[in-house]
Amino acid sequence: MIQSPSLPETTVAAGAVDAPASIAHGPAAEPTAVVARFEEWVRTAPQAPAVVDGERIWTYGELDAAAERVATALRDRVRPGDLVGVCLDRSTALVVSAVALARLGAVYLPLGPRPGERRIQAVTEDLDVACLIGDPGVLPGAHQDGEHLALGLPADGVNAPAAPVAAFAARRADARRAPEGTLYAVLTSGSTGRPKAVAVAEASLSVALDWYRAATGLAPGDRQSLLIGVAFDPHLLELWAALTSGAALVPAPDDTRWDAALLTDWWRDAAVTVCVAATPTVEPLLDRPWPQDLTLRHLVVGGDRMRRRPGPDVTATVHNAYGPAEATVVTTTYAMRATDARAGEVAPPPIGTPLPGTTVVVTDAEGHPVDRGQDGELRVGGHCLALGYLDPELTARRFTAPADHPGLKELDRLYRTGDRVRMDADGGLEFLGRLDDQVKISGVRIELAEVEAAFEQDPRVRTAVVTVERDGSGLARLVAHLKPALGAPAAADLLDAVRAWLPEQAVPAAVRLVDGFPLDANGKVDRTALAAADTSPAPAAPADDLAAATPGERLVLTAVRELLGRPATVLADNFTDIGGTSVVAARLLAVVERESGIRPRAHELLRSTDLGAFAALLDQRWTPRPAGA
Repeated sequence: MIQSPSLPETTVAAGAVDAPASIAHGPAAEPTAVVARFEEWVRTAPQAPAVVDGERIWTYGELDAAAERVATALRDRVRPGDLVGVCLDRSTALVVSAVALARLGAVYLPLGPRPGERRIQAVTEDLDVACLIGDPGVLPGAHQDGEHLALGLPADGVNAPAAPVAAFAARRADARRAPEGTLYAVLTSGSTGRPKAVAVAEASLSVALDWYRAATGLAPGDRQSLLIGVAFDPHLLELWAALTSGAALVPAPDDTRWDAALLTDWWRDAAVTVCVAATPTVEPLLDRPWPQDLTLRHLVVGGDRMRRRPGPDVTATVHNAYGPAEATVVTTTYAMRATDARAGEVAPPPIGTPLPGTTVVVTDAEGHPVDRGQDGELRVGGHCLALGYLDPELTARRFTAPADHPGLKELDRLYRTGDRVRMDADGGLEFLGRLDDQVKISGVRIELAEVEAAFEQDPRVRTAVVTVERDGSGLARLVAHLKPALGAPAAADLLDAVRAWLPEQAVPAAVRLVDGFPLDANGKVDRTALAAADTSPAPAAPADDLAAATPGERLVLTAVRELLGRPATVLADNFTDIGGTSVVAARLLAVVERESGIRPRAHELLRSTDLGAFAALLDQRWTPRPAGA
């Protein structure tokens, strides 16, 4: 059992006086309850709002009753410790499902509302999943054709499922089960081409929740966002933070993930007071005047590297949070306020100091702590650690015994993050990047090998190598370099095929067909050279293709070509088919508003048949600016 460090926050571990080791401990902490704390609020405040879903308010008593009905329906088919895949979006139905599964002692496995068919099929082949909860249309064939059990989940409200059921199919005897004591499991990108599942205990989540409540003051009367995509573990922090503090959860409409302006409107209209959001969603807001009429008090931001500090007009405290799923959502944080001397500075802020019950160590390749001020790999220990992966061999490789050092004697495991960091004299961490081929795209950890394996499932592809390109602002996009098995398959067709295997953020923005790959001195593919030399450049757009364009067409084509790095983009292209993601959409909408004064909605872009249709919408609203304006 991991012991809670008893040293004060960011205590300097034993070492040379002039060169202390890069070890920092958060304040002492002990695990508490999660599910029991929610049930206490049900007993003491049954009429308090638990979920504010548009015009419908669910009280703690109503939420509890709905969860009990679902638990009763599943009780004869789902046992404690069984994995249950949840294919729902941010909604009241999702909240009810999470509470019901926790009450049963089953393991909540969030897969998101639209999991790729091949991806979810791989999950159900590798893992012993008792059933899947969701609309039958999004489930794999075996579950579509299997037994369906009506659960009575809420089917109205924000992002509500149409006809959710529990779907059962034959289970493989050799599939992996979750370790005893698992509360939830989440998928992370796997280098084998198949996702790997991380198992987290209630005790570990409770420590993160205790910190969250203390840092934000979340309490009855507050409204907590339910904004993060369901396939990613920060949504568990949102969900259980509200339900264990007597606050109300507010599910966010889907458009808020794509449109920064809509997000601030939603904060205002829904009276959100505490929010968790992905870094790429928030950063566009920091480039414009901050709305001064928000009730938002705390904003916890994570999932990607922040590239600037909030300005002095930002009325919320912004917490720059860092943490892998293997360390239960949040490991370190750095709080930024309007009164800070460095407010508004265009430079990456640190990722901060460890949470209570957490130890962070910067090590060399052998696992020994380096001196403060030196670069190294971040390793994490303490109550925050997950139980491990559902693959015991992978667990043994990534969760290792600490080095023999006086500052690490209270720990029995450290998780190797693969992240390169530097610790300052006060124990704060600066994030420097990855040590391997894993990258962050739109806040999601992606193994390049998984993306490559997805392409290589296609018989039209002999070999795939994926590289990362960054634009001038440092934002990353994936580029797939493919050696065809024969012929020259269309890039759009290849991208459509991998969407069934990969989450949205892992689908490359561009496909380039190559005859071969450059090799380094060791005979390995030289990714740097491959990224630098486009062996199959996209054809340039005709020089005069903008000459006769309308203002909307000119703006859309110019912006999309720059954002996606696709100079041959034409008006007949569909935005998502050519690599448009939620983050690119948000940036495109921001460019359109800045250049034209028009504020289109995300759904107008996403539902347009092609870029020409979207440009036509802009032209309908275009008002020429007066001369000299």
